[in-house]
Amino acid sequence: MVNLTEILSAIDAIQVLGHTNKNIGMAHTNSKLIESNDLFIAIKGNTVDAHDFIEAAIESGATAIICETLPTNLNPNICYIQVADPAAAAGRAIKTCYNNPDRQLKLIGVTGTNGKTTISTLLFSLFQNLGFKVGLLSTVENKINNKIIPSTHTTPEVSELYKLINQMVEEGVEYCFMEVSSHAIAQKRIAGLEFAGAIFSNLSHDHLDYHKSFAEYRDCKKELFDNLAKSSFAVTNKDDKNGAYMLQNTKAKKYFYGLKSICDFSTKIIETDFNGMEIEIDGQRFITTLVGEFNAFNLAAVYATATLLEVDKNTLAIELSRLGKVKGRFEQINVISNNPIIVDYAHTPDALENVLTTINKIRKNNVKLTVVFGCGGNRDKTKRPEMGNIASRLANKVILTNDNPRNENPSDILNEIEQGIEGQYFKKIIRIEDRQQAIKNAIISAEPGEVILIAGKGHENYQDINGVKHPFDDTQVALNILKNIL
Repeated sequence: MVNLTEILSAIDAIQVLGHTNKNIGMAHTNSKLIESNDLFIAIKGNTVDAHDFIEAAIESGATAIICETLPTNLNPNICYIQVADPAAAAGRAIKTCYNNPDRQLKLIGVTGTNGKTTISTLLFSLFQNLGFKVGLLSTVENKINNKIIPSTHTTPEVSELYKLINQMVEEGVEYCFMEVSSHAIAQKRIAGLEFAGAIFSNLSHDHLDYHKSFAEYRDCKKELFDNLAKSSFAVTNKDDKNGAYMLQNTKAKKYFYGLKSICDFSTKIIETDFNGMEIEIDGQRFITTLVGEFNAFNLAAVYATATLLEVDKNTLAIELSRLGKVKGRFEQINVISNNPIIVDYAHTPDALENVLTTINKIRKNNVKLTVVFGCGGNRDKTKRPEMGNIASRLANKVILTNDNPRNENPSDILNEIEQGIEGQYFKKIIRIEDRQQAIKNAIISAEPGEVILIAGKGHENYQDINGVKHPFDDTQVALNILKNIL
């Protein structure tokens, strides 16, 4: 229980109507979760306006309401709190109910277009291996020490977010590493969170169906750093053209990493192949099973963050060399086969180009490269032709197939991908809408040594078709095909 006056001190209210000296059990944005003495927060969404459920919340036991628009008929037993932005107030209200759990551990946020999952997961594994109790909030899964909690969003909804952080505190977690999506920032899901540090990986074309412009998308990411406290640290990729921009208005201490720029954590790749890299960061040289320049950036971000969290540099280099790969991120299927098969989550133009470029730097000139990919339905359509252009330029063969078509016609998605393919590259293109058949075609038609990249879904274990999630795992599908033909 927390007194309503404590919640009021944490939010910006326009006006308060009714008695405030009452104890609140919990705050919720979902009226179905309301119980006796709870606080209901009515948020206007894109499709649903929770103001319509204020009466239902009161009937379920709510004794206080946070809303943007006051109801016409006010209940004298209810305290109504009018605010300009209920979404922003929600996080602060809920965290007050949980006694500010974000202040009781060190919370590190990771944002950017690509690399968020790898960076946060590697940090989780690193600090766990160092003997700390740790938490992870990521696209793939949420974890409290060794307990796995399924993930439905890159960043959980605000009620679930604070519930998870509170559980971490109860279980003694000292560090929590958290992916922060642009959607979560825009929807104020992280409003009120106090980060000990934040990391920026990179910025490229994505989510323009939601943000409408690249500038809006960029500035949304920047808000994470704008809101950091003076006591926090901000780590950014200096080689990314938006890296320095992210930190323009931050109060936090600024640190830079990169491969091409003079910076706090200078990084270089000594040698690389499909089995890993020899890499040097800040003068510390070590071997890693991770592959590619993009992973060198990820490791640099991890190294910088761990150093700022006071991990000894010599210990850090040793422990980084022991870290394994992240599921669905340049994940090489290890089987008795003449063909390297790589599964990667690359679903943006930049990510696809990074992975293909990495493979091209490693493979010998006479070894061919096939890429199997598609684009998600009901998402940013403008990246489709760009990804078609990149794949057709950088691979020897391109098999266009379904990703998660959702409620779009799969054929229409492939048509839009093809619009970016230049005439001289059309001979490389094969269309096989059934993803399993596309993967099978790539494997059985491959020449000895040919590299196969299965891109777009990575860790996902389903295909979203017309609102139904069908079981589908790229890695398992490829392994089953190999089992039948070897």
